[in-house]
Amino acid sequence: MTKTWRTARFEIDLAQPRVMGIVNVTPDSFSDGGAHASTGAALAHCAQLVKEGADILDIGGESTRPGSPAVPLDEELARVLPVVREAVKLQVPVSVDTYKPEVMRAVLDLGADIVNDVWALRQPGAREAVAAHPRCGICLMHMHRDPQTMQAAPMEGDAVPAVRAFLEQQAQALLALKIAPERIAIDPGIGFGKTVAQNFALLARQQELLVAGWPLLVGWSRKSSVGAVTGIALAAGRLVPSIAAAVLAVERGASIVRVHDVRETVAALAVWRAMRSEQQGLEKQP
Repeated sequence: MTKTWRTARFEIDLAQPRVMGIVNVTPDSFSDGGAHASTGAALAHCAQLVKEGADILDIGGESTRPGSPAVPLDEELARVLPVVREAVKLQVPVSVDTYKPEVMRAVLDLGADIVNDVWALRQPGAREAVAAHPRCGICLMHMHRDPQTMQAAPMEGDAVPAVRAFLEQQAQALLALKIAPERIAIDPGIGFGKTVAQNFALLARQQELLVAGWPLLVGWSRKSSVGAVTGIALAAGRLVPSIAAAVLAVERGASIVRVHDVRETVAALAVWRAMRSEQQGLEKQP
């Protein structure tokens, strides 16, 4: 697996797991209820997440929670562009969570580093938008159906080989457009059209997603699946199980974890790294 993720302005070292902090510039996020919907609030949150140790910021202007309505292009641009314009000054990679090629082009023109697309660049013009950029990072996510219907009719059967095959197909489509493999990461799409059991199968068998060599980005933070197994109904109350899932994902080879609670996740991963360092030292002993 590649140890570097090439992005517009940064070569992200993946020798150690990286934390991507979520910035929802939306009034209807499932996780934070629109707490950062204004430009000022979103920028303050960006700065706070960087202070807490975020390696990457992920800015999104359209909620993709189950059942969420699509946001018009002009509205998404109005939400995202002012935030990106200032966030790129924070000296960390800036990712934008969007599936619209017009938004992709606009944020890349402002200096954004990564396009993070829940549709895996399947919308018309999306592949061309990133292919036209010489360096931007790309994250391809698996989603079954669409945000409006994905949980009404989730996947059937064994999700792991289906997700792996889909992501490899989408990655190969980018390679055919002469996009460098170092620009590509993949995301299994926890909670996007999958049952609770399928989500945990993707975690338990995560190594199967790594065989093609793409860096893996995963997002378990505050998802309904951790609520289902813990009985915690409110998304904001799912801190502890979210961190547990993030550490388990890293233990199984994830390179980037996408989280709401950056400070706590960074602290948990410091413990994991200390353990891992000692383990590697023991393994080197004769």
